[in-house]
Amino acid sequence: MNRTIRRYTILSLTLLGAGLGAQPASATPPVHPGPQTLDLQVLGSFRTSIFAEGGSEIPAHDPKSQRLFVTNGAEGKIDIIDMADPANPVLVKQVDLLGFGKAATSVAVHRGLVAAAVVNADRQQNGQVVFMDTDGNVINHLTVGALPDMLTFTPNGRYLLVANEGEPSDDYTVDPEGSVSIIDLEGDEKHLCPGGYLRRAARLEQEDVRTAGFAAFNDQQLPSGIRVFGPNASVAQDMEPEYITIDDQSKTAWVTLQENNAVAVIDIKDAKVEKLLSLGFKDHSLPGNELDPSNEDGGINIANWPVKGMYLPDAIASYLYRGKTYIVTANEGDSRDYAGFSEEARIKDLSLDPVAFPDAALLQKKANLGRLKVTTTLGDADGDGDFDELYSFGGRSFSIRTADGELVFDSGADLERITAEQLPFDFNSENEENDSFDGRSDDKGPEPEGLAIGRIGDRTYCFLGLERVGGVMVYDITNPRAPEFVRYLNNRDFAGDPALDTAGDLGPEGMLFIDAAKSPIKMPLLVVANEISGSTTIYGIEPAKKHSGGK
Repeated sequence: MNRTIRRYTILSLTLLGAGLGAQPASATPPVHPGPQTLDLQVLGSFRTSIFAEGGSEIPAHDPKSQRLFVTNGAEGKIDIIDMADPANPVLVKQVDLLGFGKAATSVAVHRGLVAAAVVNADRQQNGQVVFMDTDGNVINHLTVGALPDMLTFTPNGRYLLVANEGEPSDDYTVDPEGSVSIIDLEGDEKHLCPGGYLRRAARLEQEDVRTAGFAAFNDQQLPSGIRVFGPNASVAQDMEPEYITIDDQSKTAWVTLQENNAVAVIDIKDAKVEKLLSLGFKDHSLPGNELDPSNEDGGINIANWPVKGMYLPDAIASYLYRGKTYIVTANEGDSRDYAGFSEEARIKDLSLDPVAFPDAALLQKKANLGRLKVTTTLGDADGDGDFDELYSFGGRSFSIRTADGELVFDSGADLERITAEQLPFDFNSENEENDSFDGRSDDKGPEPEGLAIGRIGDRTYCFLGLERVGGVMVYDITNPRAPEFVRYLNNRDFAGDPALDTAGDLGPEGMLFIDAAKSPIKMPLLVVANEISGSTTIYGIEPAKKHSGGK
C-alpha cells in the first residue's frame, strides 16, 4: 500500500452497529506523552551476521569486564560483546554450544560466572546448563529439565534457577513435565568471592540440581482461571514455566506459566512450588480495555468488544514499594497450535450462542470481531456446543500485581493507543516485514514480551518491549497503583528493507537495565536484544526534568 495515501480512523460506529457492546474509542481519552522524565538515545548497536529468528534474544552483563553475553539462537552460540564503549560495541568471541544441544535460550552472569541454558536437539528431552567464565571458557555443565527456556541467579548469588518449559511434541504424543531446576552454588561454602564462584561451579555435580515440580497439584482443585487443557495431560505435564523473577531477599521466586494463565510461587530453599496464582481475565467490554480486533477493517479501530483477554504473560520482574514486593508482567499471549492439537480459532468460524450474542452475524464480520483469534478451550459454559463467551490471547498490556497475585494496575488500551498516535501508518505491524499496517490486530496486537525494571534516582521505571511493532514503552511505576506513561521510542525504520538489514531493530525480545554504578560510562543504560534483526542495541538514559508526583 502506498504510504502517502494510507488513511485511518479511530472508530466507525456505522460499521459496528448497535447492540454489540462496542463503545467509541473516545470513551477513554487519547494517551498523550507523559511527564517526560527520561530521555533515551541510541548509543550503539551490534548486529550479528544472521537475519533470522533468534539472531539476538537474551542479554546479560558483567560489570567487571564490561562485556555483554547475548544468546544467538540462530547459530546456537553465545555472542560475547565488549561494551566498554557503548557507542562502539565490538564482538570479542562467539562460544559454540552446539555440542551441548540445539540452541542457547538464555544467559545470566553473576560475579564472573556465566550460565547458559541449552535446549536438547530433541526438545522433549532434558536440556543442559553450561557454565563459563567471562572469556567463554566452558568449565562445567549439568542436566536440567526439558526445554530450559530462562535462567537467572538469585540476588545473593547462592542459587541459579532454571525455568524448564516442557513443551509437548508437535504430534502431542510426548508431553514432558514442566519444572524449575534450582542449583545450589554455595553448598557448604559461604560468601564466595568472585573467583570462588568459578571454582565452585567447576565442582558442581548433578546432585546439586534440585527440581521444583508440579506433581503435587495433579490431584488438587486449582484456582479458577488456571488453564489445564492439553490432551490427556496431567497438571504437571501441562504447566509450562516461562520466566522467573526473585525477591530481593533471595527466598521466593515467581514464575510465569504462560499458556496456563498463571504464576507459580516457589520457595527457593526448599525447592518447592508453594502455590499457583490465577491471573484471571481482562474484560475488553469495559472502558479503558479497548482493542483493535481486525486486520481487515481498513484502519485503526480501537473499541470495546464483548471479549475477554487471557493475560498469558511472558516476562516477569519484581520490585519493592514501601517494603512490599510487586510483580510486573508483559502480557504477550501464547497459544498451543500443534499438528496434534490446536486451540486456535477465528470468531467468524465459531457457533455463537444466540442469547449471549444476539448480533452474532454482525459481530462475526471480518471488519468487526470475525478475524480475531480466540481459544476453543474456554467459553462453552453450558456445554451445548456453542460459545457463550469469547477468550482472546494476551492482554495487549503490562500488569502490576501484589506478591499474592492481586491486580493493582493494568495498562489497558495504552499500548495500542500510543502506537496508533505515534505510528499511524504502521500500527500493529508485523516484525519481519514493513508495509504490514494493521497486520497483527487480529492476533495479540503489539505483543508486549520483554521487560526490565530500573531504579533511577528515587524513581522506578518499567521498560517494556513490543515484539511486533517494535520499540520500547517507558512507564514510571514508582507507585504500583498509579503508574505514569513517560515515552515511547522505536528504533525501527519502516521505510527500510528487513532483508537488507536497513530496517533497524526488529522484534525486541530480551531487555536489560544497567545501573549507572555498573555502567562503563556511569550513565544508566538499557540493552535490547532484537531477535528478528539480530541486533543488540544500547540506549543511554538521562533524566529529562525533575519529577515531583506519585509519592
